[in-house]
Amino acid sequence: MSSLDLARWQFAITTVYHFIFVPITIGMGFLVAGLQTAWYRTGNTKYLKATKFFGKLFLINFAMGVVTGIVQEFQFGMNWSSYSRFVGDIFGAPLAMEGLLAFFLESTFLGMWIFGWDRLPKKIHLASIWAAAMGTVFSAYFILAANAWMQHPVGYTVNEERGRAELTDIFAVLFQNTAVSSFAHTISFAFFTAGSFLVGVSAWLLVKNREKAMATSTLKLGLVTVMITFVMIAVTGDWTARIMTEQQPMKMAAAEALYETKANAPFSLLTIGTLDQSRPVFQIDIPGVLSFMSTGDVNGVVEGINDLQAQYEKQYGPGDYTPNIPLAYWGFRLMIGFGALATLFALITLWRLRKGELPKGRWFLPAMISMPFLPILANSFGWIFTETARQPWAVFGLFKTADGVSPTVGAASVAFTMIVFTLLYGVLAVIEFKLMIRAIQIGPEVIDTSELHSDVELGGDSTKKLTMAY
Repeated sequence: MSSLDLARWQFAITTVYHFIFVPITIGMGFLVAGLQTAWYRTGNTKYLKATKFFGKLFLINFAMGVVTGIVQEFQFGMNWSSYSRFVGDIFGAPLAMEGLLAFFLESTFLGMWIFGWDRLPKKIHLASIWAAAMGTVFSAYFILAANAWMQHPVGYTVNEERGRAELTDIFAVLFQNTAVSSFAHTISFAFFTAGSFLVGVSAWLLVKNREKAMATSTLKLGLVTVMITFVMIAVTGDWTARIMTEQQPMKMAAAEALYETKANAPFSLLTIGTLDQSRPVFQIDIPGVLSFMSTGDVNGVVEGINDLQAQYEKQYGPGDYTPNIPLAYWGFRLMIGFGALATLFALITLWRLRKGELPKGRWFLPAMISMPFLPILANSFGWIFTETARQPWAVFGLFKTADGVSPTVGAASVAFTMIVFTLLYGVLAVIEFKLMIRAIQIGPEVIDTSELHSDVELGGDSTKKLTMAY
């Protein structure tokens, strides 16, 4: 394999791995803040237990996200120096904002929240977790704005003399519709993932007959979060698909393996056989759905791969502008499928809970154990589709991936670092899993209710007593 192939594999491995932790961190920050707010307003100890318990899981996940995210930054200089040199003036701006503003905000206030239980007044301590949660959202926005520029470059000019793209309008980069729609879709998925995580852990506690009052409340919170955010995902996904079709029509054509331009284009739920231009053995189609996703009209025209390939050859010169079709096709469906399956489990559970009883079927425990993993798989396949279906472009229509690799880094060097990072991430995965399982098995800490004050407005000494009690 060439250094380009290896560099792409390494970046794919580290990126997909890192993004396992990102949506959980974003969504759980707000859910933990909501639980602490419920305790602050009601004084009910079940919300305090939930805050401490899920807050511990949130912190484990946050730490892993930080560690794995640092490696991505290094790779831009290590394996993709030509890319960094060409787009650094633009791409670096939102990343710098993320590091200097958003990450500083979330890490500072998260530190206050961790160490402030017995030191800060309760209002300020509560505000610190909300500020940290907001920091994760700001961080996500700046990073997604940088990624959106790769999907649809705006606000720049190419300096031919210096051989690089230069920033002319930072507001165009930050607030273009590609960035806004991508942010809305990604954040919806983050809450969906965090809600599923809450459901899985809470259901396990209930099956084990532990902390029933707390776990029942957090189970319902997680289920409602999943159902609401699934609707948000559908709405923002529809918006994102239409923007994507307008800006990157090849990506939408690849998602359906649609080779010929077609009106009333169907969406295939399943294909058995080949995804090349020959006819598949068996296919289940829903007429007009791809046209509706792409244009908002079931009779809309969707451009095919062949026509787009010919168009791009005229526009950009000779070359293959077709992405990996099977990867795009199945990545798109697995993203939707795993998300829909998690929603189905949540809907059935919520329906069965309407009488106040926990479902007792054999399906329940396996379904609930799988709940935290299904959105993670959906997220992963969604990003695999988003990034691989843009190929051969690193920056669509402007800069090819093949031109971005470091010219002085050989295949052996990239192979070595890829093996090291993969092994390191494997070790980190074991550590993360064991820490999470251990924390879940230990469960919420016992709180001595005799030490709790009825006046939830108090801070200082009363907060210290609360902390010492658990």
